[in-house]
Amino acid sequence: MLDNPRQDARIDEASSRYEGWRIVAVCFLLATFGWGLGFYGQSVYVAELQRARGWPTTLISSGTTFFYLFGALLVVFVGEAVRRYGPRLCLISGTLAMAAASVAIGAVREPWQLYLADAVLAFGWAGTSLAMITNTISLWFDRKRGMAISLALNGASFGGIVGVPLLVTLIGHVGFAGAMYAAAGAMLVLLLPVILLVVGRPPDHHGRHAAAKAKPQSSTQIRAWALRDVGFLTVTIAFALVLFAQVGFIVHLISFLDPVIGRERAAVAVAVLTAMAVVGRVLFSLVIDRLNQRLASALSFLSQAVALLVVINLHDDYVLIAACALFGFSVGNLITLPSLIVQREFDSASFGVLISLNTAINQVTYAFGPGVVGALRDWSGGYALPFYLCIALEVAAAALIMVRGKPKATLP
Repeated sequence: MLDNPRQDARIDEASSRYEGWRIVAVCFLLATFGWGLGFYGQSVYVAELQRARGWPTTLISSGTTFFYLFGALLVVFVGEAVRRYGPRLCLISGTLAMAAASVAIGAVREPWQLYLADAVLAFGWAGTSLAMITNTISLWFDRKRGMAISLALNGASFGGIVGVPLLVTLIGHVGFAGAMYAAAGAMLVLLLPVILLVVGRPPDHHGRHAAAKAKPQSSTQIRAWALRDVGFLTVTIAFALVLFAQVGFIVHLISFLDPVIGRERAAVAVAVLTAMAVVGRVLFSLVIDRLNQRLASALSFLSQAVALLVVINLHDDYVLIAACALFGFSVGNLITLPSLIVQREFDSASFGVLISLNTAINQVTYAFGPGVVGALRDWSGGYALPFYLCIALEVAAAALIMVRGKPKATLP
């Protein structure tokens, strides 16, 4: 039953005129820069710094691992920051931090400067990636939250498909430092005015803000309770295992496919995987709010396990590309589904803190995925063993995600 039916009647989330869809557009643009510079850009930074400075790949890659781990620590507090300071200030802070990090990476001359730049980048990543976007959109959407988050996160794929090639092209024309400075400037020019003009005060769905003021909850208490709750733990651990497998597989995909089907077709396979991530996210967004989201997650995990099984055992060019398409279809949805399950199964007042905690745990876990897959590959002499490990993790996660906690759990 609605707590405030008069308030809810004024909020038509399905209307194209609803202000929340403008927030989705802002978050799409934020995700484009966040993933383009913070996630996909890492491969560019490793290659360029190795070429320009001659530093060992291990040194540069360890900076990337530091970025992910420090970023995960910061992500824990994103929900709390949004609740305390509001979405506009948090989005502006994330944009400024990401722009500053881009400038710092372009100016790196010594290894210690790389770690400092990665630390700033971690602040930018926390303020422009999944936790910030889901927390922001949750303030404007309730019933259409799944669709809104899915559409906004297409900016993440756009950042990889368009942003990285543009960055590489810029590097070819103006050099690495010049390209990073230009990217930072573009981010500031495009994002800051939009945030200032579009992002205002969110609506009060069902009187939730009033309820939160009447019964304030400590973020520390919410986190401590969540780490003892069966429902939250099964969601978090299941997605952590899958993202570990997913990131590990994708990072090593070209290395695996290159000797099998050649670099040109390997690049096609990766492009197909990325494109299918967008297709899957868009198609899923149309029905995601009406699905059994735990079951949808389990089926997504199993589809990736099947794709991996095909990749390991069948080496026909077209079959491998098809398997990458199957794997990619669920890639985008695996960063959307945790927030929807948390929304459906837990008290709305705890959403921001819980999804930030979930995102942080997942990020810590998948940060080690590429390294573990690579180590097992070197130890075993091939990719069969690490990819079978990924299959096992996907299947285990599919079973774990079906273990539910108490219905609509609330903080005691």
